[in-house]
Amino acid sequence: MKPWIKKTLVGLFGASIMVGGLTACSSGHHYRQGAMTPEKMAEMRGKVVERVSSKLDLTDPQKQKLNVLADKLEAQRTAFIGKTAEPRAEVQAIMAGDKFDRTRAQALMDEKTRAVQANSPEVITALADFYDSLNADQQQKVRELMQRRKGWMARG
Repeated sequence: MKPWIKKTLVGLFGASIMVGGLTACSSGHHYRQGAMTPEKMAEMRGKVVERVSSKLDLTDPQKQKLNVLADKLEAQRTAFIGKTAEPRAEVQAIMAGDKFDRTRAQALMDEKTRAVQANSPEVITALADFYDSLNADQQQKVRELMQRRKGWMARG
C-alpha cells in the first residue's frame, strides 16, 4: 500500500473515531434508545457487515477479512470509550466548576489519543488486508462509494 494511502486512511480513521467519540459524549440520542448494549452492537455490526458484503458482492474469504476488520474496529471503539460507563459525565465534570478544567480536559484527550494510537496498527493492517483482498472492480466500487457526499455506509 502506498504511503499516502496509509496516511489518508489513518487520518480519516483517527478523525472519525474522535468525531464519533465527541458525538457520543455530547448527544442525548443514546438516552432515548438506551445505551449501546453488546447485543445492540452485535446486531448493528451484523447489519453493517451484511450490507458491505452485499454491496461489494464479497466472497467468503473476503467476508472473513471484513469480520476481522470489524473485530479490530470494535476493539478500537471499546478502548476509546474506556472503562467509564458514562463518558458524558467526564465531559460535564470538566465544565462543572467556575473555570474550564484544562488539565483534566487535556488528560482526557491524551487518554483517548493513546487508546487510538495503541490499536491503530492492528486496525490499519486489518483494513489493508481487507482492501487488498478485493478485486479491481470491488476496489473501484469502494472508491466510488467513498466519493459520495454521505459516505459509503450511508443509506440510499
